[in-house]
Formats: sequence, structure tokens, C-alpha cells
Amino acid sequence: MISTIEKIWATLEPLTDPEIPVVTLRELGILRDVRETADGIEVVITPTYSGCPAMGQIEDDVRASLEQAGIEARVVTQLAPAWTTDWMSDEAKEKLRAYGIAPPHRTCGSGGGEVSVVQFMRRPQAAEVACPQCGSTHTALTSQFGSTACKALYKCLDCQEPFDYFKPY
Repeated sequence: MISTIEKIWATLEPLTDPEIPVVTLRELGILRDVRETADGIEVVITPTYSGCPAMGQIEDDVRASLEQAGIEARVVTQLAPAWTTDWMSDEAKEKLRAYGIAPPHRTCGSGGGEVSVVQFMRRPQAAEVACPQCGSTHTALTSQFGSTACKALYKCLDCQEPFDYFKPY
């Protein structure tokens, strides 16, 4: 028999990001947890950054899916630890690439298991950004902000195509 927690995960699994509809909230790492507390069940979401305009829509989508499935749960926005692009699944990164968005590189100091909540200084991006269209690394930053604040705008100098790069956080 399927548990309530498993039912909630299954219910929320198909929900996609409103700004990038080819990746799910779970693949992006925005859908963080489903947990039982003394006050009932909580679904935990974490924004990609504190000013993300899609979070209202994401919360509404989660609530609507739960309601449609007849599940009572609270949606909780958790800011700490801060979201990092390292929480993205490899599947999400490949889906971004196929969609025409260069996926983020791993962040500085990632992979050690401990997540820093506060970053006072970020090292400049050392890795080359590959064009998601042709794969060339002969690319140039056009603007620090692309179609959304979490992406930068690049141009491939080989195929001449502009593209978004999901900035690592």
C-alpha cells in the first residue's frame, strides 16, 4: 500500500517550473521535502533566489495539485539552506540543454555535502559556457541577465545563436 508521503511525491512529480516548462520542480531542486509534523503534512519548497517571481505560481500549483488529489498539506517556503544549482538533477541539466538553455556548472566548493547559507563573495565563472545549439565553447556573455534574473544571456560566436545560461548559485 502506498503511504501518504509517497502519494504526495507522486502527485507533485509532474509539476514543472512555470518559466522553464521542460523541467519539474523536483528535478530543479525547488521541491525540497514532504514531511510529517505534529501539525500535519508539510510540502517544502525553496526558491531559486529570494526574489523569484515564479514562487507564487509554484506555490499555487502545488496547492492546486494537492487539493485536486484530495490531500491536506501545508506548503512551506524554506529559505535556508539557500537553493543551489547543485541541487538540480543531471536529468534537469540535460533537459535544459535540449531546450536551448546552457545548464549551470557546479558552484565553487560544491560536492562536499555542506551547503553554505551565506556567500559574501563569488569567484568569477572560470569554466567556459558551451552553446546548447552547436556545443561550441566559443561563446560570449552579452548580458548578466537573460530572459529571467537567474539566467545570463550569451551568444555563440560560431553559430551566431543567442542563448540563456542558467547561472550557478
